[in-house]
Amino acid sequence: MSLQIVYLDKAESVFAGRDSRRPRSLSSTSLLMPRDPSLKLVFETHATSLDNEAGLASGWFDVALSTAGEQQARMLGARRRDDHLAVVFCSDLTRAFRTAEIAFGDCSLPIVRDARLRECDYGDLTRRPTSEIEQRRLLHLAEPFPNGESYQQVVERVSGWLSEVMRQFDAGTILMIGHRATFYSLEHLLNRVTLHEAVTSPWTWQPGWTYRLRS
Repeated sequence: MSLQIVYLDKAESVFAGRDSRRPRSLSSTSLLMPRDPSLKLVFETHATSLDNEAGLASGWFDVALSTAGEQQARMLGARRRDDHLAVVFCSDLTRAFRTAEIAFGDCSLPIVRDARLRECDYGDLTRRPTSEIEQRRLLHLAEPFPNGESYQQVVERVSGWLSEVMRQFDAGTILMIGHRATFYSLEHLLNRVTLHEAVTSPWTWQPGWTYRLRS
């Protein structure tokens, strides 16, 4: 089986300057979907990265998966093998799309990389200790990290991606591999959780979160 990967051209996912924080929209792709009675989104976090193991907050820094992360990605593929997925969307950061490639690289499943699904940009605080970012999250719900972005800006770009997906697809199951900020955005947009609550709620990993987009 052949692996299909669709991704943004480099020129479309690099910003003209630090004041332009939004990745551009992915151009429309023609993807066939099985006919299911509803449209569902399954969110999975990327597998463990080298920065995760070092206790660093990567933000937009493009770090690789660790050896443990590569094994977790293989386990993700096995866990989702029989889910009849229509497509996999992922952040264009290496730790996310490598998770997708390792998990689903032996399937004929389209893998679509989209910069709108990135982690929050921590700007000057990129690769600072994760504990430092945890202490500052509430300060940056609306106010961007220094030379970075706010969580509200993350919500706006994820919202744009979500609107596009709902225009493209009528039914089926879509898998998205993202980051903590991607998850906060989905909780806010789809479960109507306040952004304050989403960002401050204790984080506990689980094998995926399912959202019903259309019934």
